[in-house]
Amino acid sequence: MSPIILLSFLVVYFAILLAVSYFTSKDSSDNSTFFVANRNAKWYMVAFGMIGTALSGVTFISVPGDVGNTPGGMSDPNNFSYFQFVIGNAIGFVIIAYVLLPLYYRMNLTSIYTYLEERLGHKSYKSGAMIFLISRTIGSAFRLYLVAIVLQRYIFDAWNVPFILTVAVCLVLIWLYTNKGGLKTIIITDTLQTTFLLLAVILSIYFMADGLGLTVFEAFEKVKDSSYSKIFVWENLLGDTRHFWKHIIGGAFVTIAMTGLDQDLMQKNLSMKTIGEAQKNMMTFTSIFIVINLFFLAVGALLYFYADANGIKLADLGKSDYLYPEIALRHLSLLPGIIFMMGLTAATFATTDSALTALTTSYCVDFLNFNKKENPNDPKLVKQRNFVHLGFSVVMLLVILLFHWINDESVVSAIFKIAGYTYGPLLGLFSFGILTKRRVNDNLVPFICVISPLLIFLLNQYVLPHTAYKIGFELIVYNGLITYLLLLITSPGKVEGKIAGSK
Repeated sequence: MSPIILLSFLVVYFAILLAVSYFTSKDSSDNSTFFVANRNAKWYMVAFGMIGTALSGVTFISVPGDVGNTPGGMSDPNNFSYFQFVIGNAIGFVIIAYVLLPLYYRMNLTSIYTYLEERLGHKSYKSGAMIFLISRTIGSAFRLYLVAIVLQRYIFDAWNVPFILTVAVCLVLIWLYTNKGGLKTIIITDTLQTTFLLLAVILSIYFMADGLGLTVFEAFEKVKDSSYSKIFVWENLLGDTRHFWKHIIGGAFVTIAMTGLDQDLMQKNLSMKTIGEAQKNMMTFTSIFIVINLFFLAVGALLYFYADANGIKLADLGKSDYLYPEIALRHLSLLPGIIFMMGLTAATFATTDSALTALTTSYCVDFLNFNKKENPNDPKLVKQRNFVHLGFSVVMLLVILLFHWINDESVVSAIFKIAGYTYGPLLGLFSFGILTKRRVNDNLVPFICVISPLLIFLLNQYVLPHTAYKIGFELIVYNGLITYLLLLITSPGKVEGKIAGSK
């Protein structure tokens, strides 16, 4: 496919997003609009738009590509075992809806980390907020980096455009359409981008089936009857990271920590008028999330069918992440290629724009204390917020360039995984606050938040490889548990008086 066609599509796509930004922010661009959309968002729009935020561009290309991967030298491919993790995610979303959201709404929070200040102490609060800033910056930069590589390979390399310019233009465009309206704009753009994402997945199935000479129903039947449709892994609890219970437990706690304790997705849930609407939003989102992941897995099976039928070898591509773009952009016709790029772009920028807004909100509230100002919508504070928003865009650019400079996939992946480790202390902090009536030694909390992920990292790197046990997504549970136990051991006693957030 001609790079000029793909570039033309991207130009039109961003023009639409900029137009949405203009109309949503022209009447109001103050801090209340930016941070919580004036707490006037419609739950059904937030529920639909959150799909685009939850499913990044990495998910868009990695989940389908991973269907035929053989993990750790195992003889059988991943198949649909990832769906076990999705079921765990759904359990986590239910816990968020009926445990965490009521707490956040009772306390009328803008940043969810202010709970830690009232319940545990000032340093606990700053530690939790800093964990989020570091984790989300690295995680979002990593996701945008992997997709930028795809854009570079299939579009911009044709004109010898430097990688730094590719990334910089992407971030400038995201900054332009989120700078004024913030969350109010993102709720609208995420709805639009989720629509593109869903269309891309559904139409990809149609065009892939057509390329194989099948109807959509015949394609689903072929997937169902194939070896790829295996979901549940019951054997080898210790040695297989894909075992049912590891995926279920890991999926639930990863969701609680990386969604329920993450300012990014929670910020959208806090933009509604009532807790009832927020819970309705979360449960609707969960239903759509389950279905769309099944579609992603079906796309993955069809990709491998198509690759087998057309002599496309995964070894020639270098990694499974390139299978979907390779087939869509170089083997199918023009329309499927544009649809793929539409879905990839929508998934990527729905995640990045939301992250930049959440990072700006957290920094302004948790470190600049906007929520404690007499008038949070003071023009000087709005101007200050604009500089913070720009600053995080620059930081994300620098982190992506660092990944590119390292140019070692194993090292870059390790950095991303380390960011994942840091959510464990958040899980431990919030669990301690909610499940116990004890105080913490606030001065020790920053050190505990460093020691806990470091201990679990060393355990996973140097101890577990010499045992029969292979750790999977449940790693975050052990991480959070270590944090919890260290807080308990160092606790000076019970809280006197009412606990923050309790009825």
